Amino acid sequence: MLAFYRTELAKRGWEERPDGTVIAADHAQLAFVSPKGPATLTLGRAKGETTVSLVRRNTEAAAKANFLPMPGQARLIFGYLVPDVASLAINDQTVKIAGGVNHPQTLDLPPGTYSYQLLVSGHLAHTGTITVASGETWALGLGDDDKKPDQIY
Repeated sequence: MLAFYRTELAKRGWEERPDGTVIAADHAQLAFVSPKGPATLTLGRAKGETTVSLVRRNTEAAAKANFLPMPGQARLIFGYLVPDVASLAINDQTVKIAGGVNHPQTLDLPPGTYSYQLLVSGHLAHTGTITVASGETWALGLGDDDKKPDQIY
């Protein structure tokens, strides 16, 4: 499978980058530069089957949506959709989040691992940890049931 994707993506003008390449017996991850932006190919095994994830970052669309972090930073995007006022405490900062209407907010951080807390009306509602890298954008699903961060760029 790996040889197939390397061959077919190269035919389409995708160039494999050596950084970010991980190849093991049960999974592989390769970084590419495609004609329309960076991309990642991930192959894995699950329940006796091969899993394939091919993701191309659309930098133009991400810039229009204000998803791109400052150079050398990672971006968090978060909001809160209940009537109460909430706050997010992360990296020695506390950011207030207006309640009642979706007011997405952004916060750029240096690459690293951060613990965070969500407080609603002054009470601890959720704690978590997130690891971010330069150029990534993550959504903190502060109102989601699973409450896991989602990488969106």
